[in-house]
Amino acid sequence: MKITVYELVLVSLFSAIFAILGPMTLPIGPVPVTLINFALYISIYALGKKLSTISLLIYLLLGAVGLPVFSNYRGGLSVLLGETGGFLVGFLLTSIVSGFLIDKFYKNKLISFLSLLLGLIIQYLFGTLYFMFLTNTLSLFDILKICVFPFILLDTIKIIIAVFVGKKLKLILKSKKDF
Repeated sequence: MKITVYELVLVSLFSAIFAILGPMTLPIGPVPVTLINFALYISIYALGKKLSTISLLIYLLLGAVGLPVFSNYRGGLSVLLGETGGFLVGFLLTSIVSGFLIDKFYKNKLISFLSLLLGLIIQYLFGTLYFMFLTNTLSLFDILKICVFPFILLDTIKIIIAVFVGKKLKLILKSKKDF
């Protein structure tokens, strides 16, 4: 896999954006509101599957080795294996699946929106199932009240904004590629 200096700079920049936004949360329960998925949606759209996924992998590795880049300024493998770890894995799968679709159809805003919405469903699925596995005592409805319902509206708004911002950013980054 060949990567240019320009692409390396973009990957580093988005890894830094993830690391800055990841710890900033609004604690509403065991699963906090965060802007990391908003940054992820924009990176998927603007950078594409490959570079977005690399950026996210770097962010996850930084957190895994202990840097406080995850929610509430935490880091370490315990966070990846903890209650919100399924969402972090879901972010990675979102980058791959949504990135693949957006790479193919980025000019179509509806398909882009649906691609990111599919990614959100993947995040909810992995995050909720893993949370349910770890807590083992709550019903599916109780888990959905913790892991999904409080986030649906805000996450959908994030996706809508990301489609418009991401498309503009993609055009800007393409025009500066030879800079």
